[in-house]
Amino acid sequence: MSATLIELRSAGVILQIAPSKGGRIVSMVIGDDERILPEARAGRHEPSIGWGCFAMVPWAGRLGDGVIPTRDGEVRLEANLGRSSIHGLGFDRAWDVVTRSDAEVTLRCELAGRGWPCGGDVIQTLTLSATSLDLELEVGDYTRAGPAGLGWHPWFARPTSGDLEVRLDASTVLVVDAELVPTGEVRQVVSEEDLRTGPPLGDRRLDHVYVDAKGPAIVRWPDLELHIEFGASLKTVVVHTPPEGICVEPQTMWPNAPALASRGVAHTGLRTLEPGERMRSRQRWTWTARKGPPTRLR
Repeated sequence: MSATLIELRSAGVILQIAPSKGGRIVSMVIGDDERILPEARAGRHEPSIGWGCFAMVPWAGRLGDGVIPTRDGEVRLEANLGRSSIHGLGFDRAWDVVTRSDAEVTLRCELAGRGWPCGGDVIQTLTLSATSLDLELEVGDYTRAGPAGLGWHPWFARPTSGDLEVRLDASTVLVVDAELVPTGEVRQVVSEEDLRTGPPLGDRRLDHVYVDAKGPAIVRWPDLELHIEFGASLKTVVVHTPPEGICVEPQTMWPNAPALASRGVAHTGLRTLEPGERMRSRQRWTWTARKGPPTRLR
């Protein structure tokens, strides 16, 4: 059975995970301040994708019209945001606790629902230290061949005073339609979207898919600098900056990758798993305290 709440601690850092709420991180306190947007401070979202930090699996982002082309024919999943099916099958399901200790927890979730035909499961492991958090995902054991993508969707809390800065080494974004579903085209960033110098966010409102990004991404609060370290398999990064919080989301695939790949679009990151195969991905968050006035990248 899923536990109500799991708490990991290391040298004053406190991480809380709710297996029953999508296996998501619901709180991360560093330096006595909350760094993850809690449910109580989130805007209203249906489905429940507007708070915490949750795994996106077996796909990340939007699937336009819920369509997954396969060699056995087209699969159409139930939509849960407009006409799209968004962020996979794990964020609104209960996860089972496999193992846990004071600084590590492993959770597991069956992949089912919304018309998903491939079965399988996902395993998530979170490992905390005084200065880092390792996040690992593994998906597979499908009953039939199907698409696979992994990612994380953290909502970082904005500071009570001061601004956040975000740095991401990426110069291109995906072109999207009116429902924010990628069309397959790629374009250069414009000034407002360019995060390569780590600008203060101010009132800029982004909801962009950056491609060919290089890690680490950096989130800076007035008192803390957090590095999101990710490898080449996670080079698609969504940045979303509504008023209530910000998201920096490394993922292995473009949103809408199955449909785009079926039309011959290259470099979407889509992977097809055969029965018995598994796919793994990992990222690491590291943090350090900031002292004195913020430094600016040139």
